[in-house]
Amino acid sequence: MINQPHIYLASQSPRRRELLKQVGINFESLLLRSDPIREVDVDETPYAVELPENYVQRICRIKAEAGYAALKLRNLPVFPVLAADTTVTLDGEILGKPNNAEQAAAMLRRLSGREHQVLSAVAIALGEHVETALSISTVRFTSLDDERIRRYLLTNEYADKAGGYGIQGHAGAFIEHLSGSYSGVMGLPLFETVRLLRHFGYPVS
Repeated sequence: MINQPHIYLASQSPRRRELLKQVGINFESLLLRSDPIREVDVDETPYAVELPENYVQRICRIKAEAGYAALKLRNLPVFPVLAADTTVTLDGEILGKPNNAEQAAAMLRRLSGREHQVLSAVAIALGEHVETALSISTVRFTSLDDERIRRYLLTNEYADKAGGYGIQGHAGAFIEHLSGSYSGVMGLPLFETVRLLRHFGYPVS
């Protein structure tokens, strides 16, 4: 049982910080890339043969474990470390984060007028105890012509977002239908997150 309501968030995502604040979670950001034991971020390359749901949970778990190792190395007070990872899949193919506007445009053209899945995993690590949970949402985009895609790319919202879009921004207008978790598509499924925190004894409603 946790003595104080406090966790670490192993993510730099402003969206995840906003969502944790929304449900009253007291957290402190834990920046992994600055840790002396890690020269680079977690390698997010999918295995040659790996189902998207296995991939997103594996990466999420690695981030949580790396975060817990980092706080121990820095002699920080021990509290649960929460990590999350989100990926977009189309026809079973993982669409990661685009490296540039051209890649983002190609992704948006593929998503145009079709349904795709957004897989968002959350993991919590405390000592040797690590638990993960997965949220799967189905999103249907309206048809997007090249001019509409061009205007969207000018916002630069596609950067650092799986599938090249963020539901909380201009791309929210692309979505005809969503079946699943809005917060999960944003990057942190709140239902699964709160349920995991309660497993770790965090006093959250």
